[in-house]
Amino acid sequence: MKYRTIGTDPATRREVSVLALGAMLFGSRTDEKTSFAVLDRYVEAGGTFIDTSDNYAFWEDGGQGGQSEELLGRWRRSRGVGDEVVIATKLGARPLAPGTGYTDNAEGLSAKVIRESAERSRERLGVERLDLLYAHIGDPAVPLEETVEGFAALVAEGTVGLLGVSNHAVWRVERARALARAAGLPGYEVLQYQHSYLRPRTDVPSDLFPDGSLGGVDAQLHSYLRAEPDLTLVAYSPLLNGAYTRADKPLPADYDHPGTPARLAVLREVARETGASLNQVVLAWQWGGERPLIPLVGASSVAQLDESLAAVDLELTAEQRARLDAAH
Repeated sequence: MKYRTIGTDPATRREVSVLALGAMLFGSRTDEKTSFAVLDRYVEAGGTFIDTSDNYAFWEDGGQGGQSEELLGRWRRSRGVGDEVVIATKLGARPLAPGTGYTDNAEGLSAKVIRESAERSRERLGVERLDLLYAHIGDPAVPLEETVEGFAALVAEGTVGLLGVSNHAVWRVERARALARAAGLPGYEVLQYQHSYLRPRTDVPSDLFPDGSLGGVDAQLHSYLRAEPDLTLVAYSPLLNGAYTRADKPLPADYDHPGTPARLAVLREVARETGASLNQVVLAWQWGGERPLIPLVGASSVAQLDESLAAVDLELTAEQRARLDAAH
């Protein structure tokens, strides 16, 4: 395994593995025995960075979520896992009532929600401090000052370490960070967005993003990360839910554009040259890039996880990386 540091403050920064493990479906679609086996294998291989959320996976049973955090809490206790494993969680997108969702009834990012939801996450996970806490989705109904101060208060109290943000417009991320800097408060240092080798269209509106996707890495976010080298990008769904390698998992509709075939062709070339799978080339391209980037992979079996773990040992040549980067 390889490692990199996230965060800048010596009091809260952490060294984590370059491959993060997503626990979204653990305790719901993925049963406890399988989830524990995947978690055990990940830690055995040197993995130290696990990702969850307080709303995972509410859509599986029409509830409010919490199954993933609860399972991770049971796993930690049964295995005696301590702070050597960094667990990141999120708040803001938990439905306020069963049968609703984050597009119509999200908990939001008020100071009250931040405090109460973080406390519930700590209880479910069985930890005294949340290593990394994300603002899961934006909340335009709450002033950014309130959200910034709400997160910072938990850091000051020692119940939260690092702060992160996901699925926000870049301008709102920077505005929140600027407010934190001006007030001498901790701000977002880890950004979690959808990112893979293939590039999706970002102009397709949805219920959550009526102006087009704010959840994916685009030119604005690339430019922002280049200008702010202390920030870390965590890339969720890097393998597009199996679409690179599984015939029963077609590419999402927003990847149906002229740029996709050219990038797929180069990806397949490099996979043949290296003897690696398409998934492994994607992950190696991500973690070995010029800017800090940590791919976040899911796994519903130990075999799936092992394929991703093998990507950590795949070193792409400068020429291969240049070809992959240039395809469009």
